[in-house]
Formats: sequence, C-alpha cells, structure tokens
Amino acid sequence: MSRKVVANISLSLDGRVNGAGGDYDMSWIVPHATSEESRDHMVKVTGPATTALLGRKNYEGFGGFWPAVADDENAAPQDREFSRWLNAVEKIVFSTTLTDAPWANSRVADGDPVSVVKQLRDTEGGDIIVLASGSVIKALLAANEVDRLSITLCPELAGGGVRLFEDGIDASSWTLAESVAAGSGSLCLIYDRKSAE
Repeated sequence: MSRKVVANISLSLDGRVNGAGGDYDMSWIVPHATSEESRDHMVKVTGPATTALLGRKNYEGFGGFWPAVADDENAAPQDREFSRWLNAVEKIVFSTTLTDAPWANSRVADGDPVSVVKQLRDTEGGDIIVLASGSVIKALLAANEVDRLSITLCPELAGGGVRLFEDGIDASSWTLAESVAAGSGSLCLIYDRKSAE
C-alpha cells in the first residue's frame, strides 16, 4: 500500500503562508500555533509520519529551535513530544545550496520533491509529511502528490506575501476529515483528497 503524503501548514484568511515582509514575516501565526488545540493538532498530524520533508529555510529554522525542546522541562508537553518525534524521524531537506544536513536522521535530497516523494511512496514506512514548507507543498500539489491537507487557518489578513494556492493548479475535491476550533480563533482543519470516481 502506498504511503500517505500529508501537507501541514498555517494559512491566513487571505491564503498566505507569510506576510508582506517576506519569508520571515510570520509573527501573526505565533499566537495560533501556540494554542493548546494547535499543539494537540500538531502532535496528532505528525505522529503517524515516519518521514518529514522540509525546505532549506524551514530545516534551518526548525533545526535551530526544536532539537533542545525535548529536554526542556518548561516546554509544553505537546512541544516536547513533537520535538522528540522530530529528532527521531527521517528528515529530508530540499536544497540546492546545502551540502550537509547535521541534524540527526536528516539528509539533503538530490532530486525535486515530486520525484523524491514518488520514490518514498514505494518504500516501507508511515506517512510522509511536509512541515510548513510552502514551496515543497506547492510542487507536490501541482503534481497531485498530496493526499491530506492539514491546515491551521488563522483569523488574520496578512495583506500580502506568498499564497499557497496559486492560479493554474489543477482542480481537485477534498473531504473534511476533522475540524477543531482553537481558543485563539484559528481552525485546525484536516482535508483528505477525494479519489477520482
């Protein structure tokens, strides 16, 4: 049986993955990512995955923060669980500039996301999850290689920035599998791709 590919990302109401200030204009996400419900959602959606896919920026950003959280007694229990999972899981980073991936259990991909995912689907393992890397998710969506969308919809209008869903992508239908309202006002949504009849 083919492995499931899950795309996990936070979006603004106007469909942005970041704000008008560029790649690192994401402060509007923080209050929503740190709610109890969002933390529970992250643990739930990542738990079944045995491979995590990241773009270079997210790999470096995650790698600079998450490894130490596992042993931080002051961190939220869900964050510690996510950190332990992230440290142990197979991590594949897509980059044309990195030659080394120093974080344990990680490697630099030598192909594009679509070809790598197609190879991974034929191997043993759990879900393959893309962690917040918009460029990787876009490439996989364009190739119809995403089975599940995990979206934290934040009640914010970013007013600019990169959109996840660009014009030109093939039309597709999705089924709502789960919806949880967070105390911050965000919605944690899971959509599964409808198979072609």
